[in-house]
Amino acid sequence: MSAATTTTRGSVGNPTVRRSRRVLSLGVLAWLVGLMFVLPVVWMVFTSFHSEPDAATNPPSLTAPLTLDSYREVFGASWSNGPWPPLLNSLGASVFSTLLVLLLAIPAAFALSIKPVHKWRDVLFFFLSTKMLPLVAGLLPIYLFAKNTQFLDNIWLLVILYTSMNLPIAVWMLQSFLAEVPVALIEAAQMDGAKLPTILTRVIAPIAGPGVAATALICFIFSWNEMLFARVLTSVVAHTAPVYLTTFITSQGLFLAKVCAASFVISLPVLAAGFAAQDKLVQGLSLGAVK
Repeated sequence: MSAATTTTRGSVGNPTVRRSRRVLSLGVLAWLVGLMFVLPVVWMVFTSFHSEPDAATNPPSLTAPLTLDSYREVFGASWSNGPWPPLLNSLGASVFSTLLVLLLAIPAAFALSIKPVHKWRDVLFFFLSTKMLPLVAGLLPIYLFAKNTQFLDNIWLLVILYTSMNLPIAVWMLQSFLAEVPVALIEAAQMDGAKLPTILTRVIAPIAGPGVAATALICFIFSWNEMLFARVLTSVVAHTAPVYLTTFITSQGLFLAKVCAASFVISLPVLAAGFAAQDKLVQGLSLGAVK
């Protein structure tokens, strides 16, 4: 008995055992937190396969029959009333604004990291200060400007707004990524006679590529999910996918099964982009973490 007691006490006091238990506890906690975020999405998908009466029951019915009626009604509508125009508008606004953000942010980040300008930290904080103004505070001036310039219900207005909204975040992210590029490589390329375009494409791009991909993905997601400006500044021609979801809230009530079906389909492009670029996203977000 004394030998067994001694062995037990020794295992409890062993640093390796304590570390293993701590890692196991953190793993279980991480899984629980992950399930808290995933379960609402799973429940949304599950509800989308119910009929409207079954989806509206309180408490929800887990044994209700599954059906594709909600998807048929959403995607069986006419072209003007269906989800395809809003999806195309969201795709166009998100893609074009992301390309413009990268086109403007990469030279700015290059000037603030590899070729730092005078007081570059002040410049970075100036970019960050533009995000401190609430979006609602600038909504009325932007609406009046769009009305006077005939830009209401125009997808290019959203492209400009999304570009200005995401540009400060992109500059901050890309500056930290480009700061990890060894200056010795750039100097060696310059000594070999390489010009700036060659340095950007042959030296900097392979090293900072994951960071650029992570920045592009985050800007795309922010643009895709934006609703406030799209709801106020568009009506019929340029309304986006998030605005389309609000059409299921009518005076007759909330069509829960339909809105869940439409929400799931609208989320697929972002999920597909995230899964396709998940390795680049992890590399990019961890690129500037270790100095």
